[in-house]
Amino acid sequence: MASLFAGIGGFDRAFEFANANVVAQCEIDPFCRAILRRHWPKVALFEDIKEIVPDELPAADIWTAGFPCQDVSLARGNHGRSGLNGNHTSLFFELIDLVEAKPPKVILLENVVGLLNSHNGCDFAIILRELTKHGYAVSWRVLNARYFGTPQSRSRVFMVAWGGDYRRALASLFEHVPGAKVGAERAGFITPYTHVKTGAIVPEIAYCLAATSGRHTGNDWARSYVSYKDGVRRPTPSESERLQGFPAGWTIPGEDYRAPARGLDSERYRATGNAVAVPVVRWIAERVVKAAAQPKEGRERKDFERECLRLAPELKKHTETLQFDRIIEDVESGKFAYRWKGCGIAWGNDIVEGATAPAPSKIVQSRFVDLIDAEVPDDRYFLTPSAAVGMLRRADSVGRTFFSPMRTALEIMVREVVPVAPEPRRTAGENIAEASIRPSCSVQRGHLEQAGAGAARALRVTH
Repeated sequence: MASLFAGIGGFDRAFEFANANVVAQCEIDPFCRAILRRHWPKVALFEDIKEIVPDELPAADIWTAGFPCQDVSLARGNHGRSGLNGNHTSLFFELIDLVEAKPPKVILLENVVGLLNSHNGCDFAIILRELTKHGYAVSWRVLNARYFGTPQSRSRVFMVAWGGDYRRALASLFEHVPGAKVGAERAGFITPYTHVKTGAIVPEIAYCLAATSGRHTGNDWARSYVSYKDGVRRPTPSESERLQGFPAGWTIPGEDYRAPARGLDSERYRATGNAVAVPVVRWIAERVVKAAAQPKEGRERKDFERECLRLAPELKKHTETLQFDRIIEDVESGKFAYRWKGCGIAWGNDIVEGATAPAPSKIVQSRFVDLIDAEVPDDRYFLTPSAAVGMLRRADSVGRTFFSPMRTALEIMVREVVPVAPEPRRTAGENIAEASIRPSCSVQRGHLEQAGAGAARALRVTH
């Protein structure tokens, strides 16, 4: 396999579990390149997909590409979602240029679920059409990492393009039985578990890891924190690596990488948040490799829709059919508006799609608490009391609800810094100014050391 937009090697590691051989990688980010060199020192490493000479790319049966998602990510809201016209996601067309010059048998793509509705569905239609017109049958399916053995709610759309073989394309993403019923997903975010050794308290399932998980803004509600009785912290880089299915320390580069003065944490968080969840890709990789080893079925395509529904029961839920020749004019003019379903198959002129379970037929259980570091980390990972003040204020102002142990810990942090004083007596007409308090203190596990009598300056207290 050849790994394009390789990142820190999530596709590569997953396919090696499936006994595939990595022969080439392409990654433009210097930090990620250092990680790839450390783990695959002998593999050909290209820097910029725009500059790859096809004849110099080692032959590979399978190409993988987690092409950039910034321009279609829902995390950006309505601002900046420029889709396939964006500087990042448009690199998909560089991939297509390579496919034209040196077509592999199989292409595995991954992106955020926002790709399905980017530009009212036009972008996804273009991707399907680009691949099918080059002779590929393209299956796609939205899968959530939390059901594949890593306790992180991470939904992504995966696409398998198989040269001239829709049955193998389906076999790569679908089983002959429906995916498991997933039940109440919210329960995983509110059920607490305590780490026996450190006392850390976390929900059963973490929120989706992001490239910005190393930062704390105080108003990012879809972010996982680790709570204690009197403290709250962000996950460490090693815990983030485990949440993506990597071993701890995976994103520590070799000695030849010059680390910035501030340390490596920011780079590690960013690279890990941008990676694929290895257990999900491993499930797909094993199916792709198995399908490649099977002899090609000789049956002709007589009833495409009926055969697809037989091979992939997921497609039977809310089945829809489309034809490219009926929609392509609207797609190219930007008039097309369609909400693509969570799974489907496109081949030639035909598209069959349906709803999908985001899980395999047998869910692999996992818990966030089992990935927590064995020791309490350095204080720099913990929130300050002033940050706790800000988080509670913002949450209360918009009616947000925190994970219960986290809420309790934040309130304890605030009470320790700003003790509740007896209400003073006031005379009629007396004006009492609000106290704006920001504590100046150092935080240690188990207690707060307050520095001086004037230690409260950011919490607004009205008497």
